[in-house]
Amino acid sequence: MAKYVLKRVLLMLLTLFIITTIEFVLIRMLPRELPQEKVQAAAIASRWEALGYNKPLLVQYGIYLKNIVTSWDFGTSWYIEFREPAWNVLTKRLLPTVLVNLYSLIFSIPVGIGLGIYAAIRKNKWQDQVISVMVMLFVSIPSYVYAFLVQYFLYFKWNLLPLQVYSLADAGNSWTSWKMFVSMISPILALSFGEIAGLCRFTRAELTETLTSDYMLLARTKGLTKAQATVRHALKNAMVPILPMLISSFIGILGGSFIIEQIFSIPGVGQLYLRSINLFDYDVFMMDGVFYTFISLLAGIVVDISYGFIDPRIRMGER
Repeated sequence: MAKYVLKRVLLMLLTLFIITTIEFVLIRMLPRELPQEKVQAAAIASRWEALGYNKPLLVQYGIYLKNIVTSWDFGTSWYIEFREPAWNVLTKRLLPTVLVNLYSLIFSIPVGIGLGIYAAIRKNKWQDQVISVMVMLFVSIPSYVYAFLVQYFLYFKWNLLPLQVYSLADAGNSWTSWKMFVSMISPILALSFGEIAGLCRFTRAELTETLTSDYMLLARTKGLTKAQATVRHALKNAMVPILPMLISSFIGILGGSFIIEQIFSIPGVGQLYLRSINLFDYDVFMMDGVFYTFISLLAGIVVDISYGFIDPRIRMGER
């Protein structure tokens, strides 16, 4: 297991380096346009020269990597937050992203798994068919469609919730206040529909297979009721592939959602990513890109390792 983990970590670092290199080259190759106003254009051109943006790409990349390795310096924001370290710009926007995604998972997990269990128990009956149709519908529709539907019904039609997430000033300067939570319900719902559908489909598939296993028949012949056999044996075994999926989802809450954050004006890392591209804030874009990539790669490693802890029969890295 130790060799396997070490190998995966090294591969993760190599992948992170390759993706970081590609992102750096692509963002620096984008054409930069100076403003029409001469004084402002001269100031920006002078700043680009001072920051080394006019040097060859390999030289720029070497300086960038050197600053990270020697002083953990990921650069500075010059447009989104003037002269603020890129790391600070990112961390300031983590909390709203984490909260919206965390609330969404807390709501989605019990609902999705519960519907999946119910559909598996009622397999091939009308309840299962209705749930399956709804799952296919929700899986097929992108989250931004849900966002517009939620806004239309809960704001325009019924006037139950605000159109967008409140700013800190409007919510008592606290991301965890009740007023802020109420304003987050709309994006939470928009993010939840797809997650619920995915969990429901996955749980139903795993539990349906487990319920038809030989050991379930043996459990019934030993005197257990269908409910007892399902809870004690079927659910326990069906959770083996489901729990790593949940672990991955919880790690992924740091990643945020580009479109949902944009629609509901959530000042999170997803919206920051888009703004950094539009404003050519190179260091913030790179900081956000490295962060996203690292979270995705880390989630993959944690999920693979978790299989070995959840099911002792699984030994990662063995032939």
